[in-house]
Amino acid sequence: MLDGAAAVKLRAQLGPVSDAMWRDLLRECGVPLAPLVEGVRQDTFANLERTLLLLWQEYAAADREGRRQCRALVIEAKDHARLAARNPKVSEDKRQQKEEMLLWMLTWLENPGAFELWVGLRKQRLAATADQSTPPE
Repeated sequence: MLDGAAAVKLRAQLGPVSDAMWRDLLRECGVPLAPLVEGVRQDTFANLERTLLLLWQEYAAADREGRRQCRALVIEAKDHARLAARNPKVSEDKRQQKEEMLLWMLTWLENPGAFELWVGLRKQRLAATADQSTPPE
């Protein structure tokens, strides 16, 4: 697993790139990444949930600086989701998806320890809502 120290060395050899591009490059390599290296994934709800739960585990075991790093990653991802949700060029479906993801990250930031229970309940609610809106056959 690529941890923080190895990632710092590798990044120094690569040269200056944005944090987002750096994470994308690492993810494309297929190497397992430590949660603080991988960050928050927003490509699917499953990856969002997985990475937020991994960051919760890191957060729970971390010292003050480690907790700050976990929160900073979630805050950065939240800001990106908010920008996408407000972008008028983004489709309505994508905007709604980013709004839901934003809610997940805000909930994590409010109380990381409650996130796992909350997200399970939220998924049940969304599934029930989707079932009710599906017309009978």
